[in-house]
Amino acid sequence: MAAEVPTALAGRATSKDVARVAGVSQATVSLVLGDKWRGRVSPRTADAVRSAARELGYRPNLAARNLRLGRTRTVLLVVPALTTEFFARVYTGAARVAAEHGFGVVLYPSPEGVGPARDPFDSARASLDGIIASSMAAGALAAVRGGGLPLVMLDSDPSDAAAHATVNPDIAGGMRRVAEHLLALGHRRITHLAADVDSWTFRVRAGALAEALGRVPGTRLRTERAALGVEDGRRAAERVLSGPGPAPTALVCDDDILAAGACKAARRLGLRVPDDVSVTGFDDLALASALEPELTTVRLPAEEVGARGMSALLAVVEGRRSDGGEVPVELVVRGSTARPSAATGP
Repeated sequence: MAAEVPTALAGRATSKDVARVAGVSQATVSLVLGDKWRGRVSPRTADAVRSAARELGYRPNLAARNLRLGRTRTVLLVVPALTTEFFARVYTGAARVAAEHGFGVVLYPSPEGVGPARDPFDSARASLDGIIASSMAAGALAAVRGGGLPLVMLDSDPSDAAAHATVNPDIAGGMRRVAEHLLALGHRRITHLAADVDSWTFRVRAGALAEALGRVPGTRLRTERAALGVEDGRRAAERVLSGPGPAPTALVCDDDILAAGACKAARRLGLRVPDDVSVTGFDDLALASALEPELTTVRLPAEEVGARGMSALLAVVEGRRSDGGEVPVELVVRGSTARPSAATGP
């Protein structure tokens, strides 16, 4: 049973005081407050130590401990330019888990949105404990990756030899659900409005869509590429919807931004969504429910991806095994999809 906390100790306690109040050794206090107790100390004992530290107002000397361990307790999160809320949500999840473990997160968007980014530190190896990076910024900080820092990739190729772990939303599963939804509605002429970005995540989307649609005879799939922007999506959709030959009855867009452009194109051409053409997105941004009709899309749990990514990185930093894992996704069916009309045919 923990001892009563002496009033005189509040705010100026030492680890020895915490040990006495919790009824444990100083070594146990160090394990618990250093977050190295799992498998060595019972959860009940760990709770008693944390409770005693809170009651005493004890704050470990983090600077001295970090110097002793050779750590900065700082993690770099590399993402594309923050043009959508998705990566802001990733940051929120990562920062929450980091704070729970006494780590800070430096957010570094790749200046060009995708591709290489400059090292933001004079010596990242000396300034960081690890890196989390999105596949859309996979070329970023190549020098740092080569320096042996722990690296966790998000939404990235699991076979990436440079990464210690990957954390991926089930991108392929999400796109398969989109295809199955449209096929069940009766769509057979489908155009993929594909992001014109050379990234693992978009290659997976294209492959999963083609595979799913290819299982149903008579289905025709066309691909039209577009940069990631509303106006780029609008122009691409206008090319498809006003081009020669039978128009598609459904547009499958690689993200909600492109889908917003597709809906804009349909209105400009005098077409109705979903009466004349169905439209789907990917991500489930706030924009998806702001459109009229609201957008059928795949919900990616961005905060959970960020949280899992940080948990995986902390495991690597502490020498524990981490396989990252795959995060389930959800198809959210809204008003932008319906059966093809008799006038347009399947």
